[in-house]
Amino acid sequence: MKPKLSDVAKEAGVSPTTVSRVINNHGYLSAQTKQNVFDAMEKLHYQPNSLARSLKGKKTRIIGLIFPGITNPFFSELIEKLEKSLFLQGYKVILCNSADDVKKERDYLRMLLANQVDGIITGAHNLGIDEYQNTNLPIISFDRRYADKIPTISSDNLQGGVLATQTLYDAGARHIYFMGNPNQKGNPTDKRLQGYRQQIEALGLGSHVHPIYFDETPMIKQASIRRLLEKGQADGIVCADDLTAILVLQVAAMLKIKVPESLKVIGYDGTDFIRTYFPDLTTIVQPLDDIVMMLVKMLMHRIDNDEQLIDEEDFVLPISLYRGTTI
Repeated sequence: MKPKLSDVAKEAGVSPTTVSRVINNHGYLSAQTKQNVFDAMEKLHYQPNSLARSLKGKKTRIIGLIFPGITNPFFSELIEKLEKSLFLQGYKVILCNSADDVKKERDYLRMLLANQVDGIITGAHNLGIDEYQNTNLPIISFDRRYADKIPTISSDNLQGGVLATQTLYDAGARHIYFMGNPNQKGNPTDKRLQGYRQQIEALGLGSHVHPIYFDETPMIKQASIRRLLEKGQADGIVCADDLTAILVLQVAAMLKIKVPESLKVIGYDGTDFIRTYFPDLTTIVQPLDDIVMMLVKMLMHRIDNDEQLIDEEDFVLPISLYRGTTI
């Protein structure tokens, strides 16, 4: 049986009025009282009645953004552009930093549902969170599929891997390595790796994957990159992101390896920041402005048509090549 507000009140040891005040963020309540209510909602899998709220005309004009962090220039620019676009539509945002922590993302998602945001844009790295399947709240995903009913906007990561590999080959590289996460778990880098392997096979070359993980510190990544470059086997490297590519260039400089004469390097993402401050880096460019436009457009359509069945088609946007001097 679906839990009711009175069930949450009983579990939390408070009155139904207090539960309602917590959900609607109305009036002063102690942090402990709020936590008790949120814990009870989580335990009972209670979701506020968004239909009842809308009938009362209580749209919050708030959108939740769930992303793995803001230190990576790609996510920083994506979030900044989303906030600006949503603000022009009359919405404020709540930014949730989920990192690679499933529990943290689940707690943030439940908090957004409890506070009755009007919609969510999510691009976090965690999969298998049931709440995405069980809510009717308008949600749009960036780069990874969370649930069948949630449309996904992404750039063509498969073609990006193909283009990066072919670009290095055309520049003369024959021992081309992929540097990124080798574990296939639903991340966009999975398809970049698939594109690399697909093109390597088409070119008749050997496939080489050097593991670098998103949550490793720059120092750990540098040590790993140094071990690879000291072997002198790679003459071309496809990096899963631009920050990894910059570390490769730094380590190559330390080892006095000439780029691009002895080593050719290509990154991935191509943000304004990277192309401004590291203009020499050749990189695959994701169309950030188009991504933001589609994410916001799809979310607004869902918010405005919450009772209408929406086509769940995913949208894959084309990538491009920015040519620097590292190939």
